[in-house]
Amino acid sequence: MALIDLDSVVLRLREGDHVGVLKKTVKGGTELANGSGSITTAITIPAGHKIALQSVADGGAVLKYGQIIGFAEGNITPGEHVHSQNLVCRDYEREHHFCSDYRPTEFYPEAERRTFQGFARPGGRAGTRNYVAVISNVNCSNSVSRYVAERFRGADFQKQFPAIDGVIALKTQGGCGVDPGGPMQIIRRTLGNMARHSNIAGYVMIGLGCEDNQISGIREDYDLDNLREGEIAPVFMTIQGTGGSLKTIEAAAKAVEAILPKVAEGRRTEQPLSKLLLAENCGGSDGNSGCTANPALGIASDELVRHGGTSVLAETTEIYGAEHLLTNRAATPEIAEKLMRQIHWWEDYAKRHDEKIDNNPSVGNKAGGLTTIYEKSLGALAKGGQSPLMAVYDYAERIDTAGFGFMDTPGYDPVSMTGLVAGGCNVGVFTTGRGSVYGCKPAPCIKVATNTALFNWMEEDMDLNAGTIIDGTETVAEVGARLFEKIITVANGEKTKSELNGIGDDEFQPWFPGAQF
Repeated sequence: MALIDLDSVVLRLREGDHVGVLKKTVKGGTELANGSGSITTAITIPAGHKIALQSVADGGAVLKYGQIIGFAEGNITPGEHVHSQNLVCRDYEREHHFCSDYRPTEFYPEAERRTFQGFARPGGRAGTRNYVAVISNVNCSNSVSRYVAERFRGADFQKQFPAIDGVIALKTQGGCGVDPGGPMQIIRRTLGNMARHSNIAGYVMIGLGCEDNQISGIREDYDLDNLREGEIAPVFMTIQGTGGSLKTIEAAAKAVEAILPKVAEGRRTEQPLSKLLLAENCGGSDGNSGCTANPALGIASDELVRHGGTSVLAETTEIYGAEHLLTNRAATPEIAEKLMRQIHWWEDYAKRHDEKIDNNPSVGNKAGGLTTIYEKSLGALAKGGQSPLMAVYDYAERIDTAGFGFMDTPGYDPVSMTGLVAGGCNVGVFTTGRGSVYGCKPAPCIKVATNTALFNWMEEDMDLNAGTIIDGTETVAEVGARLFEKIITVANGEKTKSELNGIGDDEFQPWFPGAQF
């Protein structure tokens, strides 16, 4: 068998890493060599998976990204496939040095900062889309909300209202029998903030009438009756109070009809990038995610921050094991401490339910080459770039600090993105190695493929290919710059693949932690 250049097929992310990531599948018995020596593959190893570059003794820490991703179970020798059979997750003490790596952002001068074409909204915000929403405060009104939204679909509606992106139903899975403490606060915060999202110009809220999560509570907690200048008056109703489902559908449809002409008056105008709030998420990750799409998104995130914008990372259970890299670059100790409180909450939550946080990665993640939660977290964290951590938010909390931030959410994609969008994110980037088709109305969601094979196979769903990094035709910086430009064009109104495919109407899913009765 011919000798193959090791550096042409193996990506070592940091000097001193014990493992590298294969750029393509390599058969067992293949000799890989470079100027430092040679190794021979023990078995056939798939693309995106890890190959041992150095020996690691049984129980020894295994490094990737220059960080611990797990511990050897048995002796690992060069050329071995490093995966679930010989790499395990164990507790270890992370070194937190709060704020030690904090470096202030070097902003572009005002005259050099980019802009986008968006919809000016009350309160100084700007939207990237122009929607009307029919919002359910409880699952009992979901069907009614859906039927109302379906009245305003099709070519005739678009022809009549070309400046409106659509009428969407935001359906809530829950809302009755809710713990009146934290869970009730979360659902009301999610719905109250969604009602005033910058991509929603007007809305109707529909309840059943007897649920615990009363519409009156949302109105009071989030001051929805106190209209800001230029805000379109919402309409609130319950099915029981209106006389049944059919009467409510008719009443709500008439309310939407009255709102539409006012929403249609909206026009895109030049807005500063400081009004762009980017949601960062990943799903269906693989071994390439931390090498291609995620670090490229980190480049785009840093660029947005330098222009005065905001990007927010999430999925607390998927930064677990890498959280010290965030606390070390926090702007203040208080920010770092809030993040650690969230981490400890999840540790306690897992124990109370007889679970372990390291039961992640998923089946698909592992098939793609990811082995431990530490490895997955280190790759996921790359989405956040190198900007200082300026804020930490609770789930669906209003995002109010410019720069790079973090929001406490579960790792489940729809719930995580719902929290980010409810917090105010008006555009999203979603990286995927296995092939997620996620959409997130009312916010457009750009999907980035981590490898070229996936991009070619699911091109109708993928907006951008980061696999060119592994292919060697582009650098991480070049793909990051291309993604930054894509974010702006989508904010300007260019449709994402999920929008073109009509995906994103059913992904709204608020988080319901704790007991429900």
